[in-house]
Amino acid sequence: MTGTSDDDGMLGWEMPEELRALRDMVRKFMTNEVRPAEETLPLDSFQFPEDMLEKLRDHARALGLWYVQSPAEHGGAGLSLLGQVVVAEEAAKCRMGAYVPAGGAFGYDPPNVIFKGTPDQIARYAKPCIANGDKTFVAISEPSGGSDPARSIRTRAVRDGDDYVLNGTKVWITGAGQAKWGVVFARTGNHNERGGITSFIVDVNTPGLSLEPIEVIRSYSPYQLTFEDCRIPSANRLGEEGQGFALAEDWLVHQRVPYSATCIGTAQAALDIALDWTRDRVTFGKKLADHQAIQWMLADSEVDLRAARLLVYQAAWRAERGANIKLEASVAKLFASEAANRVVDRCVQILGGMGVAKELPLERWFRETRIKRIGEGPSEVHRMVIARDLIRNGSREVD
Repeated sequence: MTGTSDDDGMLGWEMPEELRALRDMVRKFMTNEVRPAEETLPLDSFQFPEDMLEKLRDHARALGLWYVQSPAEHGGAGLSLLGQVVVAEEAAKCRMGAYVPAGGAFGYDPPNVIFKGTPDQIARYAKPCIANGDKTFVAISEPSGGSDPARSIRTRAVRDGDDYVLNGTKVWITGAGQAKWGVVFARTGNHNERGGITSFIVDVNTPGLSLEPIEVIRSYSPYQLTFEDCRIPSANRLGEEGQGFALAEDWLVHQRVPYSATCIGTAQAALDIALDWTRDRVTFGKKLADHQAIQWMLADSEVDLRAARLLVYQAAWRAERGANIKLEASVAKLFASEAANRVVDRCVQILGGMGVAKELPLERWFRETRIKRIGEGPSEVHRMVIARDLIRNGSREVD
């Protein structure tokens, strides 16, 4: 971001020209390519047919929008966190955008921690994933409580010669059923110790690993993963033994920022639909837009979106300056996910019966944005993170 002076920080910024160009390019791609393709699919689809997806992906590659979070030296676009936010917000404005922006046309970035692996691990897993457009997963949450991995992880990995033997259960794992491999966090040390968690790269065809879909309110299912004496080569240990918690935090913190941007993009698209509706719809002898009750819902939604956008972009901007953004990521995720819920809910209300009709995407976005308050850490956990920092460090101005 640029400001009027070095001391202004986010108080006087405007989007740099290169990010405006990126935003416009993604917006054009969504308008001309993705949305027309979506219109040919069943209304609750969450992925494109392979032939259609490959055509969209070829176009995305040509635009330099392939695997936007992954480093350029490994075949990705290598966008900064600010660039990722711009792409995520625009790409989430399509019908299935609240699930995977642009329906996977930009690829499915592997967890960023894979790029902290060994050259062999990157060559065997990250590069083929990016080259082939494969999906991956991250498995942290467990039935015992996924929001506190330092204490809730019961899945255990025991060293046995050149392998680790993995036993346990993971739940709510997005994309596992379509993935080639994933990063699994398991306990190798004592219970309740952050230093007792280690991460492993696990192939989905590993003997002893079973996957079962969990039906939820979305149009697709997360999965339960059960590990029964799964032998994982020590060469697939990601990082040193006991470093898993730090890797998990790094992934979670940086993933939350573009995730928050998708909340904004979906809610903005909902507000645009509601605005068009209020301009055309006539009730009680005047346009819906002329009713004060409707005007206030529109105004509150605009305020929510502007505030959420500033918080998300500020977090990304601070990351680019090298700051630790654990707090900013929690603030952005908490506010953006809850603001998106409020906005989409108001838009459904404004449209009345049409707001819950399948032919419009509002009812789907209502379901999707409700889950956004749980995914990437529920609101209550982020409030806990913010409160702990506030108590420890006090309130402070934006810098």
